Amino acid sequence: MTSPPAPAPHSAATELRHWSLDSVGELRDLRAGLRQAVAGTSLDDEDGLDRITVVATELATNALRHGRAPTHIRLLREPGALILDVADHDLAGEPLFDEDRPIGLGGLGLRLAQTFATDVGWYRTAKTKNIWARFDLVRD
Repeated sequence: MTSPPAPAPHSAATELRHWSLDSVGELRDLRAGLRQAVAGTSLDDEDGLDRITVVATELATNALRHGRAPTHIRLLREPGALILDVADHDLAGEPLFDEDRPIGLGGLGLRLAQTFATDVGWYRTAKTKNIWARFDLVRD
């Protein structure tokens, strides 16, 4: 199942960090950078860090495997939330929210994002397909 693209919900957000990945071997740097970037926010505890790093890893892995490199990951901030925005350069593909696939056969990345993030969606630009995940902050 796929959802229709939506406009970027975070046009007024400020960018905190940016990563550009060409392979899954670079995911370790993404996870370490995210842990540093969320320090001092309400996601700066074991649960919050686990949720945002799992979602970032899953979305970036999907983009690297199913999209076209390079994959760009931006950590954005707007009042009350952090947003992960993951872009690849495959304009023909669409993210599949496959809720019928049995566990163990793949397809969990977007399901995990929907479980751990406050909201998830996607949109296209002239050059990229972007999937975003929003994480509400308890204190801003």
